Amino acid sequence: MNQVVLIGHLSSAPQERALASGSVLWSLELTTDTPNGAWSVPVAWFDPPAGVPFIAGDDVVVIGAVRRRFFRTAGGTQTRTEVVASEVLPAKAKRKVHRALQREAESLGTMLSGELR
Repeated sequence: MNQVVLIGHLSSAPQERALASGSVLWSLELTTDTPNGAWSVPVAWFDPPAGVPFIAGDDVVVIGAVRRRFFRTAGGTQTRTEVVASEVLPAKAKRKVHRALQREAESLGTMLSGELR
């Protein structure tokens, strides 16, 4: 099982890139506060809804999964670990965040009960 929920703020404005497949990719840099200090987490969000107005400094909730990908560069093979977002919500949208977290908890409960059989 691979489910992630992050709460933090955008360290920079989202970077949008059109892919050859026709999809749109937003690259986000999320900073989360932990007991050990602030941690920066790269987030990839494929085909975000049109008109999402996120800017640097916005507090957001990211729901997704962790992935490690490999790619070639001039210097050889590189690797990057990132969170692939299925949903990114403004933290101030409390009801939407609550519903999204409820769905994730229910999904997690279903997965766990299936694995414990």
